[in-house]
Formats: sequence, C-alpha cells, structure tokens
Amino acid sequence: MKKPSVLFINRVYPPVRGATGRVLRDLAHAFARDGWDVTVLTSGPESGEIMDGPVRVRRVSSRGGKNIRSYLWVWVKLLMTALMLKRHNMVVTLTDPPMLVVAGRIISRIKHSSHIHWCHDLYPDILPVLGLKLPLRVMNFLKASSRRAMKSCDRVVVVGRCMAKHLAFTGLDMSKVTIIPNWPDLELSSFTLASLHIEPPVQSKPSRKMTARHTHAGPIRIKNVANGNFVAQARGTLNKRPFFLDDSPKFRVLYAGNLGRAHPISTILEAAAMLSPAHPEVEFVFVGDGPGYDRIASERARRGLDNIRLLPAQPVSRLKELMESGDVHLISMKHEAAGMLVPSKLYAALAAGRPCILIGPDHTETARVIREYGAGSIVEQGNAKKLVSEILQMRMDGNVWFAAHTGASKAGEDFAPNHSISSWIRSARDTIRYRVA
Repeated sequence: MKKPSVLFINRVYPPVRGATGRVLRDLAHAFARDGWDVTVLTSGPESGEIMDGPVRVRRVSSRGGKNIRSYLWVWVKLLMTALMLKRHNMVVTLTDPPMLVVAGRIISRIKHSSHIHWCHDLYPDILPVLGLKLPLRVMNFLKASSRRAMKSCDRVVVVGRCMAKHLAFTGLDMSKVTIIPNWPDLELSSFTLASLHIEPPVQSKPSRKMTARHTHAGPIRIKNVANGNFVAQARGTLNKRPFFLDDSPKFRVLYAGNLGRAHPISTILEAAAMLSPAHPEVEFVFVGDGPGYDRIASERARRGLDNIRLLPAQPVSRLKELMESGDVHLISMKHEAAGMLVPSKLYAALAAGRPCILIGPDHTETARVIREYGAGSIVEQGNAKKLVSEILQMRMDGNVWFAAHTGASKAGEDFAPNHSISSWIRSARDTIRYRVA
C-alpha cells in the first residue's frame, strides 16, 4: 500500500533556531514513524536538499534579514518551489512567514491536496501589536485573503482556546478548528518518539470536532544518514561549565526565550529595580535573544541593576539544566496580543515543574492553564508592585512555592508531547479520510 504523503512548509527548521521549527521537526519525525512520506519545505542560507533521518528537507535560499521585503521574497520562493514539487496528499502550512496560509490555499487547489493550517500566530491581525502599521486598505486586503484561505482549509489547528475564540469571531466554521497545544522540547522529559503510541484509526465516520489533548516529553535521537552533523547542530554540544559561578544563594526569576515586540519588559525592569536594594538574593536571569535583550542590557547599565543577569541562548543539550535553574519563570505578553499567540515558553517551564508568573492578559490560554492548575499567578502589565509581591511571596513562603510547583508539575505531565503529537496524527488521518470521501 502506498504511503500517504505530507508536505510541511515553514520558514525555519533546525538547525535554524525557532520555536515553530522545533515543534515542526518533532512532528515531522512522528509522521514518518507513523508511515507517512514526509517532506519539509523551509529556508536557509543556501538552497538544497538533505535527509534528516526519514524526513526529506528541501531548502530555498534566504540571505536577507527579518524585514518585509525578505519575508515576502521567502514567501514567494516557498510557494513557487512547492508548486514544482510532486503532489502530496496533504499540505501543512505554518505561520512563518506571515500569510503562508494563502500560499497553502494556492498549492492545495492546484495540486488537489488536503490543506491543514497550523496557526501559531494569527496574521495579519497581530501585525499592529508587533508595531507594524499598514494602510487600512492593505490591512483589510490581507485580512480578507487570510479569512478566505482559512475557510478553504480542510482543518485549522490552533495552539490555544483563546485563538479558537478569536477565529470564531471572524466567521470561521468552528467544526474545522482543532485545538492542539504546543509542547516542550523533547530534552525536558523522558518521552521519545520511539515510545509514541497512536491509537489506530476509528472505522466509523470520525467527528470533525477534536478535543485538544495534553502530556510530557524526552530526548529525540535520530541518526541522520545524509549529514552527520545535522542533529549535532540542531541540539548543540554539551558544555559542562555551570551557568552561575557565584556561590551565594539566589532566588532566581528566569525569563528563557525570545523577547520580541509582543513581550514587554518594562514591568519586569521596574520590579527588578524595586527589589534590588532590599532583596539582593532575588536575581532576574534572562536567557535568549530578541530586540528586548538590548534594552535590558542598556537599562541594567544605566540604572545599576546588578540583580539582572543576561545569558546568550543555550544549546538544547543544556535546556533541562537551564529550566530547572529558575525558581520562578516569567512569561510576558502584550494585552493586545490575546488570542493571537500562545507563548511556547509556558510548556517548557511546566515540564521543568517550575511556578510561572504571567505578566499579561488574564483571558488567554496561558492564564487559563496557570489558573486551572494552580501553577503560579497572573499580573497585569504595568503593575510592578504586584509582580514584586508575587515573587516575594514565593521567595518567603515555601508552602506557596511548593503548591505552585505541584500544580506546574501536574500541568507538565498533562501537556507532554505524546498527547499533542498523537492528536495531530489522528487529525491528519481523519482529514485524509474526509478528502477521500
């Protein structure tokens, strides 16, 4: 019997860093284990094709920076390359570059393929939140194009309940929407793709509605037959040097991940300034990259905030050690971004069993998870005093910290990768059967 085939399209894929590329690689390998012929179309410094284990990776060249012209050029190259490839039974588009769902609609119509859109960020709606203000006519055109493309999808997978609710207001048929949360890096748990068990397809007609399922993760070990250092580049090499060389006891407040335009830092900086003189044992640690890190470095120097420590992005081989080094994890999100994104750093913190403090809107997926599991607290942007209070409560009261730790650990188990990956593959199988019918 011929294998079903799937084409994933996204701008980033390991070893290029990016949260969407990481979960895409996990899912691509899971599809391959399930018996699919898997191709990933992505971008990189040079064009070409390699085999990442059982996954075929086709890259188009992308030498520009992160600007509109570069993203548009990559979008066009991904579309044209996809049209030149053989037909796949299914096309899965992600959201990088923006408006990739429109390209997916064109590809699926010409190739007569099923189309699933994996919505990590809601474009073009989120563009003003990111500081990109377009003329009204251009914005309306992009919104109309995106809405038409989503309505033509066989299925739209969203990463949070808030995003599904946002799409409902746009008029999208909710029977097409499946909520499947993202998952932490496989290095953060004992789960491996080899241990993944996917229930056999139901013989009766499946429901178009699916319930998001959750659970826990572990290291992926895949031999690459075409490029021996591919996985090493993606995972990084183990560095035994400790993150923190000082011996003084610290209560570490960790922000690990990208600090982009949707992740404000003013409230965190104010809290650090308020805690600096009276509680020097409370240290704010920022690990990653993004435009916000330059501002943190500048403010640290200008205000003499010695309780702030900056570290570069770490290799995945040290991710578990890094995440467990934080006593409390911070997640920051603009109020206006509610329903348009779900910070993936939440699931990494939960997998490490660490309490979380969301500085952002309380009606988002992130806030709901923290509340439902008692895994931390929610603070409004701008309320630095409340943030200080929450940090000190966990610092001073072991019972409060332990209760949040217990909630986070339970959430980490429920949001581990195997539930989400299994839901994804069942959803793809159901979509193929509907298309055949």
